[in-house]
Amino acid sequence: MAESNVAVIPGGTGSVGSCLTSKLLDRGFKVAVTYLLPEEATALEERLDLDESRLIIRRVDVTDAEATETFFAEAVDRFGSINVMASLVGGWSGGRDVAETDDLRFQRMLDLNLKSAWNSTRAAIPRMSPEWGRIILMGSKHSQDSPAGQAAYNMAKAGVLALARSAAAELLDTNTTCNALLPSVINTEATRAALPYADYVNWPLPEEVARVINFLASRESKVINGGAVPVWGSALI
Repeated sequence: MAESNVAVIPGGTGSVGSCLTSKLLDRGFKVAVTYLLPEEATALEERLDLDESRLIIRRVDVTDAEATETFFAEAVDRFGSINVMASLVGGWSGGRDVAETDDLRFQRMLDLNLKSAWNSTRAAIPRMSPEWGRIILMGSKHSQDSPAGQAAYNMAKAGVLALARSAAAELLDTNTTCNALLPSVINTEATRAALPYADYVNWPLPEEVARVINFLASRESKVINGGAVPVWGSALI
């Protein structure tokens, strides 16, 4: 039976986000997503061919707190309180050790990965449905194993995990849970281009990651709270 619920997905037009958006729409959700790349938004709109009674797509920079609040307010005004918020905005920059990392690169990693999750989580919590809610944040395997040459990214993703655990603790007396997903490098065209000599055979596919989020974004996942959910299979990076 289809559910009549609401999902907000910052970054919902990306590789994982577009897979998740489709899955939630198939479950009967009304979905609001953000994008930054127009070509991603166009591709999603053309593939799904839905009007704004089911799907809202807005160009929003969720590193901007005010813009994020405005987007979440619009989503709730149109669709009602939120059942699922999956924060999927992020980015990677590496190849430089700590002493070689400039302030701009450091701040960019914090903004893209941690500030985006912070703004989205802060905007979502007061708008979550009292009946049931799920907040899912995109962390990283590297928040735990912290490989060399990408300290700024590792730190930002470790912050996402801390945010998920803190929010989970604060939400214990509600029907909302909060968890962080910890993927390895995800097998997309962009990551293969960025790491052309890497062995990507065992990297998780966007569809595989989206399946895990889709479960976390369900009533059945209610006993998982404050989790650091590994989604790297046998990937080494």
